[in-house]
Amino acid sequence: MSRAFACAAAPIQGNLFHGIRGKWSMKRAFEKAATSLVLIVLVALGVRSGFAWSQARKIPDEVIGVVPFQTETGHIAYSVASGKGYSSPYERDTGPTAWLTPVYPLLVAGIFKVFGVYTRASFVAAIALNILFSAATCVPIFYLGRRLAGIGIGALAAWMWALFPNAVMIPFEWVWDTSLAALLAATLVWATAELAKRKPWRDWIAYGLLWGLALMTNPALGAALPLLLGWLIWVERRNPAPSDAERHQRAWVRPTVALSLAILCCVPWTVRNFLVFHRFVPLRSNLGFELYVGNNENYDEHRRGLPAAITDEREILRYLRMGEMPFVDEEMHKATEFMRTHPRVEVELTAKRIVAFWIGTAQPIAAFRSTDSWLARTVLLGNFLTWLGAIGGIVILFWRRNLYAFPLAAFVAAVPLLYYITHTSLRYRHPMDPIVLLLTAVALGTILGGGEFSTWRKSH
Repeated sequence: MSRAFACAAAPIQGNLFHGIRGKWSMKRAFEKAATSLVLIVLVALGVRSGFAWSQARKIPDEVIGVVPFQTETGHIAYSVASGKGYSSPYERDTGPTAWLTPVYPLLVAGIFKVFGVYTRASFVAAIALNILFSAATCVPIFYLGRRLAGIGIGALAAWMWALFPNAVMIPFEWVWDTSLAALLAATLVWATAELAKRKPWRDWIAYGLLWGLALMTNPALGAALPLLLGWLIWVERRNPAPSDAERHQRAWVRPTVALSLAILCCVPWTVRNFLVFHRFVPLRSNLGFELYVGNNENYDEHRRGLPAAITDEREILRYLRMGEMPFVDEEMHKATEFMRTHPRVEVELTAKRIVAFWIGTAQPIAAFRSTDSWLARTVLLGNFLTWLGAIGGIVILFWRRNLYAFPLAAFVAAVPLLYYITHTSLRYRHPMDPIVLLLTAVALGTILGGGEFSTWRKSH
């Protein structure tokens, strides 16, 4: 009887075993796909390319080849491609400029040389380059997240970046250094974390050169340089070494060499600016203008009379009439005088700029209610939630005494400072977004629990 029952039950047990094994195999396949960096990058490329194609097909060729380049970047690139040198950020021939650092305008100038000036082909090439930069940002996010908290967090952060609305739209919306700056920012923080693990000299040299490239692309990233380098010095001083001399070399000599290389990368540009303008202009010349745009008499609600509106158009006309250096000097004087004489207004403006930097507008609730665009609402909500997520991620990292808490927190704290005192835009936050999304992934990983994230504290 029992033997007969066993024979009858054998097929059932076999089917059950095969079913369990099949489900386990499916789960393993899903996990492998979910943590596949290649798949994440391909999805990021596909989503960005699809958005760009859907938008570009709505725009006539005669418009799409010209209008996106009507910015300082496009005008400088036109001047370079036309043989006029690095000059004229506002279309008319106004002579040499240091309005922007040269990396991205020269990239666009190279595109003009190959595909023609102000053509649809040039626009497609520029957008394709931005899309590649944006999709490639998945790589440093993935590895930084894996270093921070395991492969699960790394994959989650990379997926979030691949599908984040801002990251999908901005490569198409802006022919600017924004997407490249996001890639450089994520790579810099990742490289900083990697250097904490006793890397050889060549990695420190590469780190210094990477900082040099970042400074010549988006100088605002430089606000984090002393903090990240200081953290590396602190880490090296804590690490055991065979002798005090070796500890000294690790703690001071290598970071000093990296810093020196970063500065050295900026020297040719600074020398060029000195020869052209006969004054010290280390990176960009336009700080006075940016400061005045966000700090001028139009923000004083108690002013007597109504001054003429401060607009880009009005200021550009003055730039064209005065020339670059006299213009920025006057703008700086007016801005600092306004800030000195209107302290209460400055406090209010700074608070509004902080909100606008992180959410996208100084009045997010009113903007959310008034718009009828689901895309605008998605962007506003996404900005707000990831801002909260970043704060939560920072708190969690410090609470768990994670080694990498400081460089991530320092980066998101330092880089926006320039925009808090000048003015802001949705794209100004974008280079921060890879780190913001990684911190949000840390917060989500804590909430969801399980997997590798539950053991990350033990390994770090």
